[in-house]
Amino acid sequence: MKIEQLYTGCLAQGAYYIESEGEVAIIDPLREIQQYIDKAEANNSKIKYILETHFHADFVSGHVDLANKTDATIVFGPGASTEYDIHSAKDGEELKLGNVTIKVLHTPGHTLESVTYLLIDEKGKDHAIFSGDTLFLGDVGRPDLAIKSDLTKEDLAAMLFDSLRNKIMPLADDVIVYPAHGAGSACGKNLSKETVGILGEQKKTNYALRADMTKAEFVKEVLDGIAPPPQYFAKNAMMNKMGYDAFDTVLKTGNIPLNPEDFEALANHESALVLDVRPQSDYIKGHIPNSIFIGLNGDFAPWVGALITDIKQPIVLVVPEGKSAEAVTRLSRVGYDNTLGYLEGGINAWVSVGKEIDTLESISAEEFAKKAKTSKINILDVRKDGEYNSSHLEDAQHLSLDFINDKMNEVDKDKTYFVHCAGGYRSVIAASILKARGFDKLIDIAGGFGAIKKTDLPTTDFVCPSTL
Repeated sequence: MKIEQLYTGCLAQGAYYIESEGEVAIIDPLREIQQYIDKAEANNSKIKYILETHFHADFVSGHVDLANKTDATIVFGPGASTEYDIHSAKDGEELKLGNVTIKVLHTPGHTLESVTYLLIDEKGKDHAIFSGDTLFLGDVGRPDLAIKSDLTKEDLAAMLFDSLRNKIMPLADDVIVYPAHGAGSACGKNLSKETVGILGEQKKTNYALRADMTKAEFVKEVLDGIAPPPQYFAKNAMMNKMGYDAFDTVLKTGNIPLNPEDFEALANHESALVLDVRPQSDYIKGHIPNSIFIGLNGDFAPWVGALITDIKQPIVLVVPEGKSAEAVTRLSRVGYDNTLGYLEGGINAWVSVGKEIDTLESISAEEFAKKAKTSKINILDVRKDGEYNSSHLEDAQHLSLDFINDKMNEVDKDKTYFVHCAGGYRSVIAASILKARGFDKLIDIAGGFGAIKKTDLPTTDFVCPSTL
């Protein structure tokens, strides 16, 4: 028996490869599926099952593509309804994979069809659970994504309580826990940075598995402090249910080199969004006017999903040399399949034919501190609510990047703003969006709040985020 976790940091997502006696199961695959096919072929094995723990909302899974290329069976939990062929497994159903058994545990709560897959080894011992978004390390899945007219988030939270108590907590303490996500995912509140754990440890430390917790207490605690889901979640879930274009097609049509004239024509006449994915330092020095920055070197895909509201938006890319395929791939992971190409030769090619560039003023935290002490200035803190509430500059205005499209009217175009986040990535995203909407008096603070704290500017007293 072989188990391999294939973890993708940008999405904080774990896919799994399980192999026994030449048969393979892939759990929650990413959009780019060739990696799983290559791995199975290298081991002279055949992919038999594609196991989905639920309809994912935070990424587009590769299950449809993978099934088309391998003839493997897609398995979902009870009640799952799709536009393609699947096996809708029954609660307690056992799937044979070589010498091991995978038992389907229906664990509704995060979504109605959510399942946990229990891996039983060759000797009949419970070895591990692949818990999807039902159980994370340190947390559980949010129960507010599958709300229907006759079903509330409180109803789903109550279902999740029962699923955890009746299906997962009775398992032995030495069972390994392989969750679908780790820290950084918006599918839970306080996920651990660890990506593999032991069930017994979770019973001791995970607030949601407290033995003396009542259902009412669970519902209250699991719903407390949940931020609204990013706007792309419902769209990704629908793609996972309905199907989507093959990844090979998306990569072929999106990874097209464009000269500056063709690039500009697409931006002007096809209303394509110019998305600059280079490091923020490069964007600051020079970028195409009205382009949006979301760098590949940060949480690229989730920020694309949160901030580009039209999932079918035509996109043209400004990329670092050799990174065009990566950019198209990572866009497709969250369903942005309408990339039209990238600027061949990058900004240098753009400048070489005499086209205009723009810059973003950026100053050090020390220089910012001097200005703040000598004059009245406007400070814009674009960190998340929890970060801001934990500690912030005393005079800072808060505008979380997550909601910048909805709350832009809170910023005055006539004022100059000094913009910061925690480390410098999100502030440049925010500044690029504001600049594209006509806000031209913006100054980025390099190093963000981390650098600002090293100055002597007054901040509010620190409050531990876990207590908020």
